[in-house]
Amino acid sequence: MAGTHIRPALFTFLRQLKKNNTREWFLANKKRYESDVRDPLLRFIEDFAPHLHKISPHFVADPRTVGGSMFRIYRDTRFSRDKSPYKTVAAVQFRHEKRGDVHAPGFYLHLEPGSVFAGVGMWHPEGDALRMVRETIAEHPDRWKKAVGNRSFKSRYELSGDSLKRPPRGFDPDHPLVEDLKRKDFVAFTPLTEKDVCSPGFLTAFAATARTARPFMEFLTRAVGLRW
Repeated sequence: MAGTHIRPALFTFLRQLKKNNTREWFLANKKRYESDVRDPLLRFIEDFAPHLHKISPHFVADPRTVGGSMFRIYRDTRFSRDKSPYKTVAAVQFRHEKRGDVHAPGFYLHLEPGSVFAGVGMWHPEGDALRMVRETIAEHPDRWKKAVGNRSFKSRYELSGDSLKRPPRGFDPDHPLVEDLKRKDFVAFTPLTEKDVCSPGFLTAFAATARTARPFMEFLTRAVGLRW
């Protein structure tokens, strides 16, 4: 329902958490986290499900508190010099039913004070998946150009991510799409503002933005052998 999801209180909490990133502060403010961040995002995920199903029935909007579409607030500090226990970002990703990892094709929403955006695609895909996407681009260049070159997609999204300095081994360095073959990430982003995501009707607007990326997402999903 309009006006019942993301509110300014979410960003207020994240700003304060960044200044007070300790277990003691978080525990004292845990109910605020639940009411201002967690619960609104879980409702957003649940209400987005029918919109997502219309885009592709094989992507999932999972409103569980653990293991669902919402990223955990807790950081994994085992291999990091930064021992801050909590993320100062709230995020959700809608993934394919057959691939639960964050590197598979997905629709993404990033909520961070000063950095708010929607994203689609595959970030740091594993080696086999990366090879499959590159091979599909090389073998079906017209399909790729149609997926990323249509006016609606280009008006909302910008392709981003890391790339190799040289063409990947086994691919023609003179291929007309060699710059795309060099990509290590197949992601695209559209910038948003805190005002955008807190406005009534954002759920509908986000659904429209996701639909615009349908050709791009279908290309990637089928390229890695998943059902669209």
